[in-house]
Amino acid sequence: MTEKSKRPVLAIMRPKRYLKDSVELAQDMGFEPLAVPMIELEGMKDEFFDSFVERVMAGKSDYVIFTSANGIDFTLDKIPADEHEKFIAALNSTKVIAIGPTTRKALDDMDINVLGMPGVYSSEGLVEYLCPDVKGKVIDTARSFYGSTLLIEGLKNCGAEVHETNVYTLTKPEGNEQEKFIAKVLAGEVDVFAFTSSMMVRNFFEHAVDQSSKDEVINIMNNSIVAAIGIPTAKTIEGYGVKVSVTPGKFTFEDILKKVQDMLN
Repeated sequence: MTEKSKRPVLAIMRPKRYLKDSVELAQDMGFEPLAVPMIELEGMKDEFFDSFVERVMAGKSDYVIFTSANGIDFTLDKIPADEHEKFIAALNSTKVIAIGPTTRKALDDMDINVLGMPGVYSSEGLVEYLCPDVKGKVIDTARSFYGSTLLIEGLKNCGAEVHETNVYTLTKPEGNEQEKFIAKVLAGEVDVFAFTSSMMVRNFFEHAVDQSSKDEVINIMNNSIVAAIGIPTAKTIEGYGVKVSVTPGKFTFEDILKKVQDMLN
C-alpha cells in the first residue's frame, strides 16, 4: 500500500462517461481510486449505417448484436429523436443479443427486449452462443471501429450473413490530467492497475514512455497488481513485458475489482 492511504490505490483509466460510477464502485469496495481517462469515445457514422437502419426497420435483420452499451447509445444518437420509438419497436421484432450484463441492462432500460447473452462475455462467447442457430440468418451489429474481427469472421463461418456498422471510435486523450497521472505512477503511488481494453493499454504506455523509459514503467508495473478485463487485453499487456496478475472469469469492471480483492485478502 502507499503511505498516503491504507487503502490500495487503484488506477482507473476508463472513458470519462464511466469514471464517476467506477470511482464510486471502487470506493465502496475498499479502494482509493486514482481516475484519469486514458481512452475516450467519439461518435462516427460509416457508409454502412443507413443500410443497417433500413434492414432493421424493414424487418430484414434476424439478429441484432450489441457488444457494449455505447453501441446502442451511439446508434440512437444518429437516428432522429422522433424516430427512436419506431426504431426500438423494429428492434423488438428481431432477436436482440447483448454481449453481457452491462449491455443488457442498458438495453432493458431503453425497453429493448434482449433475447439472451452468452455465458462468456466476449466475441468468442457470442460466436459459440449463436453458432448453432444462425446458418442462413441475417445478423447486424453496431459497434466500435476497434471491435474484434473474431465476431464477424466467426459468425460468417457459422453460415450467417453478417453486416457490421461502426457507430463510434476510440481516441487517446492528452493533456495535463494525463501527465499528472503518469507522474504519480512513476512516483510509485499506484498499487493496482485496471485495464479494460487493449487500446487503453497502448495509450497508457505511450503516455508513460513520453515521461520515462519503457524499462522503468515495466519495472513499476511488475511490482504492482496488474488486472486485465479479458484475454485479448491481457495479451496486449504481456506484449509489453508486464506480468498480468488478475483476469476475471466474467468480463466486467466489477469482476476485476472482486478478483483484486480476493488477491489482496
